[in-house]
Amino acid sequence: MSRIPARLRALTRSRTARQVGRVAAVTGEVLLFLSVPAAAYADTGVPVLAANSLPVVILNLQMWLIGILAAVATLFLVLAGVYWATAGGDPAQVDKAKSALKNALIGYGLAVLAPILLGIVQGIVGG
Repeated sequence: MSRIPARLRALTRSRTARQVGRVAAVTGEVLLFLSVPAAAYADTGVPVLAANSLPVVILNLQMWLIGILAAVATLFLVLAGVYWATAGGDPAQVDKAKSALKNALIGYGLAVLAPILLGIVQGIVGG
């Protein structure tokens, strides 16, 4: 059986002990939150969000889009490798791996084409 004494097991299973634990946890969180002087650090004097020009916004969007597409494509490439390695000759699993590989290649293609597509959008909006 377990090595936990019966008294400790009974204490951890009691409803009152669980309620006391929850109240203590919430009280601790509130005290920790209130102990941090967040209001003292509220105003740094530097604007947090500055309005950028349209070309800067589009360039930032381009960088984010390329990064996200490359990360998702890499995820699909890794999944394709795992599916292929664990297929064991199962045709359904091999087809699943080929599909994931195709999706990875499409993702990498979109990541490469993202600057071109965003350049077209920039030309349309007149930036």
